[in-house]
Amino acid sequence: NVLGAQNIIEAAFENNVKKICALSTDKAASPINLYGATKLCSDKLFVASNNAKGRRDYCASVVRYGNVMGSRGSVIPFFKKQVDKGLFTITDERMPRFNITLDEGVKMVNWALTNAKGGEIFVPKIPSYNILDLAESISSKCEKKVVGIRPGEKLHEEMISESDGPNTIDLGNYYAI
Repeated sequence: NVLGAQNIIEAAFENNVKKICALSTDKAASPINLYGATKLCSDKLFVASNNAKGRRDYCASVVRYGNVMGSRGSVIPFFKKQVDKGLFTITDERMPRFNITLDEGVKMVNWALTNAKGGEIFVPKIPSYNILDLAESISSKCEKKVVGIRPGEKLHEEMISESDGPNTIDLGNYYAI
């Protein structure tokens, strides 16, 4: 995430790319593991690249969102595979998660590319769901077994942290930090 971000920024500079938008994750807000820390570092590199652009016509921003419904990292395909076994393994029944559809994520990136001035981290106003409610909506017949939180996993996700700064701006469907 760190070297990749730097490579993208340098390539944008070398090729006179006018706008770039990095994809981030809720794990970058108050990171508790290495993955989250590298995503936060990537966010900071993209934001800071606006200060290193010199005279270039260049604008970099970041979009940060939660879980993409149905993606490889989503719990939905995982639960769908478990339906046949009649058992859902639940990490912790108190876990809320932010949820965005793929179409909403794409729309947000396009919006950021159109509206960014440079240096913003855009965060959508998206719903969260409780993991038990999601499991129940997939199948009410499956037993639910709580297996416990893993090291480096957050009980409660957040999209904006104190380290993002106090100047959060409400843009309607999104926040800019």
